[in-house]
Amino acid sequence: MITYTIYLTALLLGAIAGLRTFTAPAAVSWAAYLGAISLQGTRLAFLGSWITTLIFTALALVELVVDQLPSTPSRKTPMQFGARIASGALCGSAVVMTEGSWAVGLAAGIVGAILGTLVGSGFRGSLAHTFRRDRPAAFLEDAVAIASAALIVGVLA
Repeated sequence: MITYTIYLTALLLGAIAGLRTFTAPAAVSWAAYLGAISLQGTRLAFLGSWITTLIFTALALVELVVDQLPSTPSRKTPMQFGARIASGALCGSAVVMTEGSWAVGLAAGIVGAILGTLVGSGFRGSLAHTFRRDRPAAFLEDAVAIASAALIVGVLA
C-alpha cells in the first residue's frame, strides 16, 4: 500500500474510534486475524489472535447497546475522550506497523480520534435535534462507524 494511503487509513480508523471506541480495534483485529494486515513479529501481534478478535468484537457490540442508555456519559468527558484517543492511537499504529512509521500512524490515529469524537458529537447532536430524539441519530452513527470499519477492512484485504 502507498505510504500516504496507509497513514490516511490510520487517520480514518482513529476517526472511527472517535465515533465508537471499540469498533475500530475490532476492525483492526479482524483485519489482522484475516491476514489483511501483518502484525506477526511485532508488539501488536496479539491483535491478530482469535481471542483478541472475539474480545474486541464483544466489546464493540456491548458498546452499541450501552451507547443507547440515557445514563451513558458524553464522549467528551475526560475518561471517554481518553479511551477514544487511546483506541485511535492503537489502531493507527497497528495499521502502519509493518509498512511505515508506527509513530506517525499513532499520531494519525490520535488526530483522527480527536476529530471523530468532536465532529461525531456535533453531527449526532444536530441529527438528534432534527429528529427531535437521540435514538435515531445514535443508530445512524452506529451504522456509519460499522460500515466505515467494514469498508476499511475490505480495502486492506
